[in-house]
Amino acid sequence: MNHETDPVVELCDLRVEIDGRAIVDGVNLRVPPGKVTAIVGASGSGKTTTGLALLGEYPPGARVTGEVRRAGADGLVGYVPQHPAAVLNPARRISALLQDIARPQVRHLPRAERRTAARALVLRALSDAQLADAAAMSRRHPHQLSGGQQQRVVLAQALLLGARVVVADEPTTGQDALTKSRIVEQLAAVAARGIAVVLLSHDLDVVRALADEVLVMRAGRVVESGPVERVWLSPRHEWTRRLLDEQRAAPQDKALDANRQVTLEVRDLTAVHGRTTVLRVPHLALRAGECLAVVGRSGSGKTTLARCLAGLHRDHDGEILLDDSALPRSLRRRNRAQLAAVQYVFQDSRAAFDEHRAILGQVARTAVRLRGADDRTATQEALATLGRLGLAADLAHRLPGELSGGELQRAALARALLARPRVLICDEITSGLDTVTRRALLDLLAGLVGDGEDLSLVLVTHDLDTARLAHRIAVLDAGELVEQGSAERILTAPRHPFTVSLMETTAQLESGDGSTVTNRSAAGG
Repeated sequence: MNHETDPVVELCDLRVEIDGRAIVDGVNLRVPPGKVTAIVGASGSGKTTTGLALLGEYPPGARVTGEVRRAGADGLVGYVPQHPAAVLNPARRISALLQDIARPQVRHLPRAERRTAARALVLRALSDAQLADAAAMSRRHPHQLSGGQQQRVVLAQALLLGARVVVADEPTTGQDALTKSRIVEQLAAVAARGIAVVLLSHDLDVVRALADEVLVMRAGRVVESGPVERVWLSPRHEWTRRLLDEQRAAPQDKALDANRQVTLEVRDLTAVHGRTTVLRVPHLALRAGECLAVVGRSGSGKTTLARCLAGLHRDHDGEILLDDSALPRSLRRRNRAQLAAVQYVFQDSRAAFDEHRAILGQVARTAVRLRGADDRTATQEALATLGRLGLAADLAHRLPGELSGGELQRAALARALLARPRVLICDEITSGLDTVTRRALLDLLAGLVGDGEDLSLVLVTHDLDTARLAHRIAVLDAGELVEQGSAERILTAPRHPFTVSLMETTAQLESGDGSTVTNRSAAGG
């Protein structure tokens, strides 16, 4: 046997059916030690189902045929899910969550040494997962962390498990280019220790920088596979070519009239979490019909700023003005007109819907609650808006769990638009979407802003490519507004060192810089 090339885990002709419909059909996958195998494809293509099959996990009620083979009894598989909050206990501090995993690893030590040794393992895992100030982070609860920080805590859990295989499901979702680069380095280091990594990702730049082999899935089947460079340079299947062609967003192609009225204005905003100041924005203005991208690393304060604008974070000083009138800090103190004027679309669209009620009723409810429309009028308007956003009537009558991520984001947009807002805040709504769905959603947003109405858009994003959609960009770093200006100027001639580093790292990822993987291979991976 060749232990360096024999797979740690293998799928043989895997087929997973739900209610007679195959969501994975005839998938074969070999996962060798010390290598990164990426699976890419659109939402609903079967990537996550395939990845979870490596753990022996399947959707409820699934009929499974085929075989999962693991090398030896110790073939432990770690899993890093796309939505980390779902697997973090909100009532327990991060240190307690991780020490539960670390304690069995120190039982061989004298009892007096175990606590210190377990804590050292926890802090090292947090540091390895690229969490700065691991000691301080370990004292927080999950809700006190950003989405990106939660993601890295779950990665630390997987590292602590000592798994022979790590399945990373969209580990760079919602992450800026600098953090993506560090996650690439970390997963490469994991592979360098002989651990197999299975990367499920929509982020084609990360796949190219990190993966050795790539499988392209569509409608439950593998339509193409091979070494990542061959697939990128010479894709053979039409769907692969489409995924690669849709990777880059189209920039905003028109300038905005500088004399347009300011719709929303921020003055001397200082926001806190507990006793810690997390955001300072001296001044920021949004004009009618303008798209403003708020860019920064995970934990930089982007979402805190967005939540302050929407009245979801009331612990702040300073003023937020709508049409020169101050908005109450708390959502509960805003009147119906103010609630309708500023609408928020969340990153996790699935969590934003009641899973037991059909989409149509939840979308229509906005018009009833905020505009006083009757049920029939609201339902008709909801159907029309959903249709305009590309969601067919049959999908509107389904439950949220029956829609893909891209379909749910369109439904969330429709729900917000039924309020007829002046300002629409979109918080990382393209994160975790495949390139085709992401491009369609960005085109949709560009159309909403550019259709002649005075709707203004605040686009919260970690992704500079997504920010190309905007007229202007504001850059946050460590809670400070470090730079703002026209999108063209920020993207071509950034002035602040942080923005410069963000641009440089983005360019390296986009170019498929293979230095990380080369270094890993040289280290014996």
